[in-house]
Amino acid sequence: MEKDLNIIFNRRSIRKFQNREVSDELINSLLRAAMSAPSACNQQPWHFVIIRDRTILNQLSDIHGGFNNLKNAPLAILVCGEPKAATLECYWEQDCSAATQNILLAATALGLGAVWQGINPEGGNDSDTLRRLLKLPEHITPFSLIAAGHPAETSEPADRFNTDKIHYSNVW
Repeated sequence: MEKDLNIIFNRRSIRKFQNREVSDELINSLLRAAMSAPSACNQQPWHFVIIRDRTILNQLSDIHGGFNNLKNAPLAILVCGEPKAATLECYWEQDCSAATQNILLAATALGLGAVWQGINPEGGNDSDTLRRLLKLPEHITPFSLIAAGHPAETSEPADRFNTDKIHYSNVW
C-alpha cells in the first residue's frame, strides 16, 4: 500500500530549476489536478494566474527573499481566491490550500519540481505588490505562489512521521 503513496512521500520543495520551458500540456495537467481538489460545498472559489514572462518573474522575485527562486523558475502559478463568490466565504482559504497541495503533488508525479510560497491573504506589502504587478481585480485575493519547472536539484525524502503528534485515546 505504501508504494501507492510514493508521490506524497517523495514530494519535496524544489527551488532550483533548469532553464527549460514547461509545456502547456504539463501546465494544464497541473491545473486539472488543482481543480480536482476538494472544495467546501463544491464552491471552487479559486482562480489561477500563469506567469511565464521573465520580466514579471524577476520582479516577483524582488518582493522579498522568500521569492528569490523565481529568478530561475520558468513558471509560477498564482493561486487566488474569490471570497465573496464562495457559498461559504470562511472556507475559501482551505479550498485554495487543497488546490495548491494538488499542484505540488501533480508536479512531483509529472517529474517537475515546485515550491509553495505563501502569501498573507489578509493583505500587506506582498499581497499589494502582487495585486498591482499582476493586475488582479479588487475582489480577487492572492493566496499562494508556486514556483515550478524541471528540477535542477534533488532533495531526499524526509520521514516526518512523528508518533508524539498522534493522540489515539479519543481525547488529547
